Amino acid sequence: MRFVVRAFGALLGLLGLALVGLLVGARFADGPIAIVAGGPFRSGELARGPEPDWSFVRDIREVEFQLLDPPRSRTTWIVEYAGRAYIPCGYMDSTLGRLWKRWPIEAERDGRAILRVGAALYERQLVRIQDGPLLTPLLAELSRKYLDGRPLPDSAVTSGSLWLFELAPRR
Repeated sequence: MRFVVRAFGALLGLLGLALVGLLVGARFADGPIAIVAGGPFRSGELARGPEPDWSFVRDIREVEFQLLDPPRSRTTWIVEYAGRAYIPCGYMDSTLGRLWKRWPIEAERDGRAILRVGAALYERQLVRIQDGPLLTPLLAELSRKYLDGRPLPDSAVTSGSLWLFELAPRR
């Protein structure tokens, strides 16, 4: 029985070391690794020219973005409405969500970001939306794209459970 307990403990220790290695190693990667935050972008070409019509992301499920402070990147959903782009962040009213997802709080402090769609990089400013006439159509699009049409009430945002950020042009 002691052998089984020790073997199980050793296995858990190895898994813990592998997880720590992944989390630390991801900080040196060119972008995120799935749901693990990664390092700053080193690849991609900065998009120049006029403000794009963001409808091209309508059917792209995930994109990557990097905050400039702190310089870490993540994979996220993206929503387009009326030619503008937005990123949602759920579970913000739970303790686990607030511990796991620090980036929304960091984005409120300093919203400078870089969005990577394919090989293109876009300098953006994350601007939180907490209320207003955009909520209903944004939530309808989020529902269509990711929730199989299950409706989301405006109260998901106004209560603080779901945070929405516009990917506005950088000032």
